Amino acid sequence: MSYTKFATALVRANLDNIKKIRISPGRFRSTVASAQRQEQGEKEQQLDECAVVKTVPVELISQTKNVTNRHVNKIAIDFDNTQEAYKSKDNIELLRSLLVFKLCTFDVLVDKNKELMALSKKVFGQRMFEKMMKMTFYGQFVAGEDHNSIKPLIQKNQAFGVGAVLDYSVEEDLTQEEAEKKEMDSCVSEAEKESPAGSNFYTPDSVLAIRIGIPSHTDVAHREKKYKAHRQFGDRRGGVISARTYFYADEAKCDNQMETFINCIKASAGTSADGFSAIKMTALGRPQFLLQFSEVLVKWRRFFNLLAAQQGKSGMTALEQKLELEQLTESLTKLGVGTKNDIENWFTGEKLGSSGTIDLLDWNSLINDTTKISNLLMVPNLETGQLEPLLKKFTAEEERQMKRMLQRVDVLAKHAMENGVRLMVDAEQTYFQPAISRLTLEMQRKFNTEKPIIFNTYQCYLKEAYDNVTVDVELSRREGWYFGAKLVRGAYMYQERDRAKEIGYEDPINPDYEATNRMYHKCLEYVLEEIEHNRKANIMVATHNEDTVKFTLEKMNEMGLSPTENKVYFGQLLGMCDQISFPLGQAGFPVYKYVPYGPVNEVIPYLSRRAQENRGFMKGSQRERSLLWKELKRRLLSGQIVSKPSVV
Repeated sequence: MSYTKFATALVRANLDNIKKIRISPGRFRSTVASAQRQEQGEKEQQLDECAVVKTVPVELISQTKNVTNRHVNKIAIDFDNTQEAYKSKDNIELLRSLLVFKLCTFDVLVDKNKELMALSKKVFGQRMFEKMMKMTFYGQFVAGEDHNSIKPLIQKNQAFGVGAVLDYSVEEDLTQEEAEKKEMDSCVSEAEKESPAGSNFYTPDSVLAIRIGIPSHTDVAHREKKYKAHRQFGDRRGGVISARTYFYADEAKCDNQMETFINCIKASAGTSADGFSAIKMTALGRPQFLLQFSEVLVKWRRFFNLLAAQQGKSGMTALEQKLELEQLTESLTKLGVGTKNDIENWFTGEKLGSSGTIDLLDWNSLINDTTKISNLLMVPNLETGQLEPLLKKFTAEEERQMKRMLQRVDVLAKHAMENGVRLMVDAEQTYFQPAISRLTLEMQRKFNTEKPIIFNTYQCYLKEAYDNVTVDVELSRREGWYFGAKLVRGAYMYQERDRAKEIGYEDPINPDYEATNRMYHKCLEYVLEEIEHNRKANIMVATHNEDTVKFTLEKMNEMGLSPTENKVYFGQLLGMCDQISFPLGQAGFPVYKYVPYGPVNEVIPYLSRRAQENRGFMKGSQRERSLLWKELKRRLLSGQIVSKPSVV
C-alpha cells in the first residue's frame, strides 16, 4: 500500500476519534551512533619536527573490524605560527587584507557601501573603478571574472594544500519592491490567488486538525502561516549577510541558472581533481513547490509525533521514537482507518514493522508515490473522507514547473558524477528547507552508491538540527549509501527570528550562540562517530571558528581518523581565516575555500555582504588582524621587503 492509499484509509477517521487521543508524558534517554569507544592513552612523542604540526603514532580503526589495526600519526596544528600560515601570501596581499579588514570596521563605510561604490564608479569611471575594486574588496574575496581567470589563484592555493568549492556569485541587483513582487508572484499558487481573504479564517475543527498536522475541509485556510508567502518578508535578502538569494522570474531563467551551475561543475573539474561545486535549489525552479512540499513533510512528521506521544515517547529524539506496532494498530483502528486485521496486513505487505516497531524512517518511506508530482502534495481531508491536494487544484503549468525543478536537480547531479565533482546543496530558509533536504536525500540515495557525490547542508542554529542529522545518517546506514554533509551554523538567523515573531509561529532558532555551538559540536561528534565505525560517512566542517576546528582535530585524534582518508573536510570563505585554512592544508587535511567568481559589476551584492559580515567578525575578534600585523612586522624586521609565496 502506497502513501496515497494509506492516507485515503487514514481519512476515514473522524475528528471526534482524534480528539480522544491523549498525549502521555515523554520519557528521556540519550542515543549515540554506535558503541562507546575506548579512550587511547598514548603519550605524545614528537617524530618529525615541523613549525606547524607535531605527529604522534596512534592506532587507526580500520574499515572492517576484523582487520589488524594500523598506525597513523596524531597531528597537532599551531594556528599561531604566522610564517607558515601566510607563506602563500606576498607582502602586498598581507597589506590588502589589513586594509580591507580595517575598512570593514567602519560602520558608515559598511552601511553605505553600495552608495559609495556607485559614487566611485561615477567619479572615477568604469575602468578605474574596476581596478580599485580588484586592488581591494574584489581582490580579497573574489577569485576572478570567469573560468580562466580564476585558475592561477586556485592552482596557487592547491600548491599549499587548499582546494576550492566554486561558486558563481553573480546576483540580480533588485530593489526591495522588485524582490517582494517576484517572491509573491512565485510563491502564491493560482488557487491561492483566486481565494479571497479566507486565508485567515479557521473553524474550531480546522484549528484542531492543523494542530495535529492534518488539514480540514477548507482550502487556503488550512495552509500554515509559516509555509505561506508574506509580503513583509518577500525580500529574502533582509537580515542575510552570508548567503546568495535567488528570485524566480520564469522557467527560461531557471534553465539559464542550471547552465551556469553546469559550467561551474565543469570549471571545477578542469581546475582540480577533487573539487566541489555549490548550488541552491531556489535557483532551479518556482519556490511555490518547495513551500508546499515542505508543509506536507512537516505535517506528516507531526502526525507521527502525535502517535509517538500517545505511546509516551514525546520526549525522545527522532530515532528513539519507535512506535510499538501493536499499540499503533490499536490507535489507527480507533481512528477508523480500518480493522485490526486490515492494518496488520497492510504493514506486512509494506514490509514494515517486522521488528515489532515503526520508526520515523519507516514512516517517511510512505511518501514515495511520485507517479504524478502533485501526489507529493496530497494530504487527507478528515471531513470529506477523500485524499486531496494541499491546494484544491494545480494548473497544468504548475505541474510542469514542479517536474522541471526535479529534472534540473537530476541533470546537475549527473553532470557532477560524470565530471568527478562533488555537489554541495546549500541550505536555505526553514520554510523551504524540509523540501530541499528531502530532494537532496533522494539524490544521495541515487548517486552516492559508490562514493560521496551529493552533500546536504545542515544548519546547526536550528533546534531540530541533531534530529535531522541522526535520521539521515541512520537512513544511509540502513540503505548502504555514502552519507555526505556540510555543517554550518546558519545564515538566516535574524530573518528567521523576525519572521517567526511577526507572523506568529515557534522560533526555529536555538536561544543563543552558545546553544548553537553545543548543537554544532553535538552533530559533528555524531557524524565523526559514524565515520569511526562506518567509513561511508563524510563531513565538511564549514566554520571560521578556531575552537570548533580544534575540537574536530581533537576528536579525530581520539578516534584515530587520519586526514589522508578524506572523510573529514574543512571549509572557509576565500579571503577569510587563512590562518586556519593554510596550516590545515599544509598538514595534510582536506581543506577548501569557497571560491566566488564573476564580473566585477555583477558580484557587487556579494561584496556588499562580505563587508557586512566582516564588520561583525572583525569587531568581535582582532585575532586575524593581529596575526597579519605580526607576520608583516616579522618579514620587515628580517629584511624581507619583497616576499614571494613559497611552498618550501
